[in-house]
This record gives sequence, structure tokens and C-alpha cells, in this order.
Amino acid sequence: MQLPYKCQYAIIAYIIIAWGDGMYERIRNLREDKDLAQQSIAEILNISQATYSRYETGVLDIPSVSLIELATFHGTSIDYIVGITNEKKPYQRK
Repeated sequence: MQLPYKCQYAIIAYIIIAWGDGMYERIRNLREDKDLAQQSIAEILNISQATYSRYETGVLDIPSVSLIELATFHGTSIDYIVGITNEKKPYQRK
């Protein structure tokens, strides 16, 4: 059963509010920490600015390839981006 678009967006908005400082807020914060526009990150990911905006708002799930690119660009781990850890530094093998 397909939900009407308004219901889908309401559900997404609820999830974002319930999760608090989740992955979507983290990718926005990482971008803003570098004083970059959404367009700049979109070009790195080879997507449109509108698509990247939907990543930041949680309307679209971020593909794993894009998560890897974002983590590499920002010098952090995917675990940090998705909220598994609060440690920004990537894991280092010993």
C-alpha cells in the first residue's frame, strides 16, 4: 500500500524529530563547519543540489557510496555520520 506523499513527509519529519542529532543533522553540521554550500558537496558527490538537500532533510536515504565519499571528504568515519559513535576521527588499525 502506497501512502500519500503528505503522510510520507509527515512520517519522515517525525522520525527526524524523534532521532534528534541524527545522521541528517550531522552531514549538515559537517558541511557548515567547512562553510560550504550544499552545491559544493553535491558536486563532490556528482548529484544535484536538490538531491543533496533531500539527504540533509532525510527525505532521501543516502546511498552507501555517497556515505563513503562524505566520510572521506570530511575526514571522519561512517559510524560518526550515521550516529553509531560520537567520535569524529575515523577508526585507525593498530
